Amino acid sequence: MLWTAATAVAVGFLIALEIAARHYGLPGPIANQAREVIFAPASGPLLYAGMALMMVVLTWRQRYIAFGVAVGIDVVFALVRLPFDAKMMFGNGALWVILGCAVIAVTRRTGAERVLLLKGVGLGLLLVAGRKTGDAWLLITSKTRPTVLDQYLATADHALGNPSWVVGRMVRATGPVGSHFLDFVYVQLAVAAVLVALYQLRNVAVERRFPGHHLVRTFLVIGLLGPGIYMIFPVVGPVFAFGPDGGQWAIADLWPDTLPAHVPASMPFDEITPRNCMPSLHTAWATVIFIHSRKGPRVLRYAGAFWLLATLGATLGFGYHYGVDIIAGVVFAVTIEVAMRSLDRGWDRSGIQLVVHGTVVFAALLVSYRYLPTEMARYPWVFGPLLILAMASVIHGYIRTTRQWEPKIAPVPKPEPQPELV
Repeated sequence: MLWTAATAVAVGFLIALEIAARHYGLPGPIANQAREVIFAPASGPLLYAGMALMMVVLTWRQRYIAFGVAVGIDVVFALVRLPFDAKMMFGNGALWVILGCAVIAVTRRTGAERVLLLKGVGLGLLLVAGRKTGDAWLLITSKTRPTVLDQYLATADHALGNPSWVVGRMVRATGPVGSHFLDFVYVQLAVAAVLVALYQLRNVAVERRFPGHHLVRTFLVIGLLGPGIYMIFPVVGPVFAFGPDGGQWAIADLWPDTLPAHVPASMPFDEITPRNCMPSLHTAWATVIFIHSRKGPRVLRYAGAFWLLATLGATLGFGYHYGVDIIAGVVFAVTIEVAMRSLDRGWDRSGIQLVVHGTVVFAALLVSYRYLPTEMARYPWVFGPLLILAMASVIHGYIRTTRQWEPKIAPVPKPEPQPELV
């Protein structure tokens, strides 16, 4: 019943976004996804990542067959597109395999096996549809929020030492090599999430059931709730509001060399640039990847830490985010992670308290950024540590609470020494 309800909500949400996008004269998430059945996809790696998630419910033999079919279909599509000089991108085969497994589940499976295969298909399609949903959300933010609050965040960011300006100069100093490397990390964040999720779901095919809580659940909820905050606190980012990418709408070409003045005010902006800064969802996603990689093998733990640090470097170094919305993104992610874990294990007092605490801290951050930015810039040695402590309080509460939730392992009693036989 839970999966049915979640599917119904997801379908309704996609239909609403499709209608909203059509209102502005552009195709929505459903139309864009249907188009990729035939035409070149926007992201081939994402489609194969979705297929990999779906294949956790298959046996190894079925996985080899599914992967081979996907590659074969992509080869055929490439050979057809080549004479027409059409856009070349792989991924159609992966989408065909996902849809084919859905047909097989309905027509050839029964009972628990049908449900399990449909869950796998739904998991893969949710990851793929999440990207299209995000694109539609970003379009809506740019069309419905004509003014942005970047000057408020830039002023509040003085309390943290303007990290975007500092890291932006550092990334520029690394040249094209550093920029291309960080850009790859930033763009392929969903693929990193799939790698961690595949480790968590590695036993699904054997146990014939999904674990109660895994990374994909939190990842998708962050993507669902985050854009709603964009509508409340529309921000485009320093490279647009204060840098060259903003064109005529930018205040001036200041980023990352010159700090802006402490003058918080709303400013008009174009109807193209997404208002997708507050909170930083890339930071939120990288944070939950880091959290879920902690119980993996050493290489996965190192990868999770690397992806978090590299994502922070990219979000700040490319001028996509301010330091204050990085902090908000971490609080946002940890709060949702606690809520999803509590939903799985059952709500108790510690879980409720931590979710309330995280929600209050997140709301307090938004209010302070909007109504106290001048004071934050005037007293950075007061508000800077306060921001860090607020974020640290949520992280500390998460660590303390989840340790209490871990099952206690009884120590193995040592054998008592026996008297030596003479």
